[in-house]
Amino acid sequence: MFLAFPGLTFSQLTFKTLTENAIADRLRQYGGSDAEREARLKRMFAESGCPTEKLTEQVVSSKYPPNVICVFPGQTDDVILVGAHFDHVKEGDGVVDNWSGASLLPSFLVTLKTEPRHHTFVLVSFTGEEAGLVGSEFYAKHLSAEERSHIKAMINLDTLGLGPTEVWATHSDPMLSGSLNGVAHAMKVPLTAMNVDNVGSTDSESFAPYKIPHMTVHSVTPKTWSILHSRQDQFSAIHLDDYYSTYRLLSAYLVNLDRYLAQAPSATSAAPSAESTK
Repeated sequence: MFLAFPGLTFSQLTFKTLTENAIADRLRQYGGSDAEREARLKRMFAESGCPTEKLTEQVVSSKYPPNVICVFPGQTDDVILVGAHFDHVKEGDGVVDNWSGASLLPSFLVTLKTEPRHHTFVLVSFTGEEAGLVGSEFYAKHLSAEERSHIKAMINLDTLGLGPTEVWATHSDPMLSGSLNGVAHAMKVPLTAMNVDNVGSTDSESFAPYKIPHMTVHSVTPKTWSILHSRQDQFSAIHLDDYYSTYRLLSAYLVNLDRYLAQAPSATSAAPSAESTK
């Protein structure tokens, strides 16, 4: 069961996105080592409009490429953090897990830079997730207590495009998953809760010990679990129409989450009273 943004309609959703072809072209750039992927993401961020002085690399370990961080300033120091890991395992091409999430991060700048922003958006592509959440744990651990207090939401993208958008409900803040459902309902796009507790962990879990509200968006179902970490993880496994729908949904969601949290700063501790859908 999800709680929704009260009274939200599609006509209230104003956002700009890249074309489906442009999103597919970025997805097709999955090839190469993790180091090559990291460099490619940094270039994508720059091309998408991340300010040069706000685009950084965070060295985690000599064993892994660095985290890639784009800070997109808003009117305040309050932060909405959006993350996705770029590393992949040896089996398969790692398109689904998780170039599908990482390659979307720069594309959100197209939406965010055309809308006034209350929050500062921090977009992070994490290294070493497959080795045990190495990059996200390092990032979260090295934030100061004050920096953590400014993070109002952490949205994690992991394994998209296998089908319609899913939410790991049992490991997601009810307000965040409920508000995503509200946007999906307004846009008339599918969104369901699909818990993947037995599949593995993901980068949002690195923020749970610090009581940072978090949510993981994915597309995995029992029918598609076997694709992960296998030779089936190829570009052909992606359903481009579902993938693009997820991108549009998340773009609209980030804009409206920014507005909603600005109006109701305590929303993460008290979910709104609103109509529920199953």
